[in-house]
Amino acid sequence: MVPLPIDYSNHSDRPTGAFLTALGRMLPGVRAVQQQVGPYADWWESTNREASDGDAPLWVAIGDSMTLGIGASAPDHGMVGQLSEQLAASGWHHAVVNLGVNGARVQDVLDRQLPVLERLADEGRTVGLVTVVIGSNDIVLSRHREGVVQRFRLLLDKLPPGAVVANLPNPRREAREIDALIRQRAASGEVVLADMRAEGPKSWRGRLAGDLFHPNDLGYAEMATVLENAIAGAGLPVTDAGSGRFSGT
Repeated sequence: MVPLPIDYSNHSDRPTGAFLTALGRMLPGVRAVQQQVGPYADWWESTNREASDGDAPLWVAIGDSMTLGIGASAPDHGMVGQLSEQLAASGWHHAVVNLGVNGARVQDVLDRQLPVLERLADEGRTVGLVTVVIGSNDIVLSRHREGVVQRFRLLLDKLPPGAVVANLPNPRREAREIDALIRQRAASGEVVLADMRAEGPKSWRGRLAGDLFHPNDLGYAEMATVLENAIAGAGLPVTDAGSGRFSGT
């Protein structure tokens, strides 16, 4: 069995910003959610290593804190954990490699996460599903918005065919331009759109964690449903009759 690249870390290489640090001192909800970051990253690093112990096809989840599950009551109660349970219940035997990093931006995916995906493929692992939820951290602060559409275009260029990519339910111009990019690529069959703008929660009331930014278990459940619908609509994952094994995208 070829091992996973276990040198990959779900921890960010950037320190927590001064603004968020100050908020954490003042607001218990922010502080409580931020205290999840280290333990959740550790949990997924351990789970990722375990994924190399068998020969199950892999779901590689690419993204930021929402892929990591920050805000959920446990690491596996976030979007990835809940969707993994749903996919297993539908008959797809798989293992999850979660590359999510708190605070990750599109450039981080290009620099840190996509190389792991490429290495897994080069080492002969069957990657049966790739999901991408990224861009919120590029949009939320003005200093990160410059060039984000071009970076997202490069990301789409590098993804394998059939990757499931979420758009951003953000009203800013850059988010709308990214949405248009994803829709164009989805129309040509290059990627699959998970339409968070149209199908995600219409209201986040009761769906946010204590920091009022990250989803809670319910919010993540609704995000997982959007991804699940996109996956099913695209006929993914394809399984061999009776085997529960992925046969390809």
